[in-house]
Amino acid sequence: MILHIIRAIFLLIVLAFTVSFGLQSDTTDKGEAFVIWYMVLPPILALIVIIVDMFWRQKRLNVLSGMFFGLLAGLVVAYILTMFVDLVMQIYPAIESSPIPPLLKALLGAAAVFLCVTIVMQTKDDFRFIIPYVEFSKQSKGSSPMLLDTSVIIDGRIADIMDTKIFQSALLVPRFVLLELQTIADSAEKLKRNRGRRGLDVLQKLQQNKNVDIDIIDMQTVDVENAHDVDAKLVALAEHMDAKIMTNDYNLNKIAQLRGIDVVNINDLSNALKPIVLPGEQMAINIIKPGEEPGQGVGYLDDGTMVVVEQGRKYLNQNVAITVTSALQTSAGRMIFGKADPVRFSLRQNNHRQRKLDGQDKQEETTDTDIEE
Repeated sequence: MILHIIRAIFLLIVLAFTVSFGLQSDTTDKGEAFVIWYMVLPPILALIVIIVDMFWRQKRLNVLSGMFFGLLAGLVVAYILTMFVDLVMQIYPAIESSPIPPLLKALLGAAAVFLCVTIVMQTKDDFRFIIPYVEFSKQSKGSSPMLLDTSVIIDGRIADIMDTKIFQSALLVPRFVLLELQTIADSAEKLKRNRGRRGLDVLQKLQQNKNVDIDIIDMQTVDVENAHDVDAKLVALAEHMDAKIMTNDYNLNKIAQLRGIDVVNINDLSNALKPIVLPGEQMAINIIKPGEEPGQGVGYLDDGTMVVVEQGRKYLNQNVAITVTSALQTSAGRMIFGKADPVRFSLRQNNHRQRKLDGQDKQEETTDTDIEE
């Protein structure tokens, strides 16, 4: 609504200035046709500008500032070239009377403006570090922003983590990460399609969270464009922006660390919050599948931690008591190794069998009572 009011005010101002200058004696003396064109042409041009503004919805401030700076630099260069042409004409007066100097000035000026604008537009992301022209940027929270990887978006735990307010940095989603997420969501495979849609839902949830500062960026540099995959693009962009990467991809984590980029790994954060399991502790686990080594059985805790049980294959699809022997914690997750305790397992079986017999005895007593009645 405010934009429409501003556009209407702009059109009225153009009309007012046009009518004001069109009714002056210097203008009316040039004839009726000239006055009509003088009063009609500026409002038409203003209307064209308004229409272009209305249909050009996705305006980017860095593009507009780059065009402005390129135009300003081009005019300065054109003025210097014009002075050089005037100096040449003073040295060779015979050239001044020919039509070459005005044409040469126009061509040099147009070429200078064109080249300056195109150079700035192609290098605008790097140019601001060399020439300190004014740049408007959104104030972000925290010391440095964090770039989100596709895997951490699909994982979904980032939305719950941001609800805790432990991170104050801005979250940035590069355009190529969003495109990869959309490609996964449009996949023909049902599993990949569901993962992609889950990632889009997580992004929507983050955007609706008032405590989260999240933006979708489309910054293109030479290193980012030359990168062959999404992970390489993400690392190149993090180096360019001096940003962190938030991921749960083990390979991306290692590559980023080798390049000297700070990484926030969701698996590391999750493992740090898990209770510590010490060797010698006992727990009960349901063996659901055989392990890779002979005799091993594999089960999982409620939080998804894998438990490898020595001599646990014979207890497949059963709950077995184990004694923890060691625990391995890495960026890829946590694994617990244990050994089946046959004594405790037999006691559990006996207790279960006794409870089952007690239940049968009570059922038989109830049936006998019903018969007597």
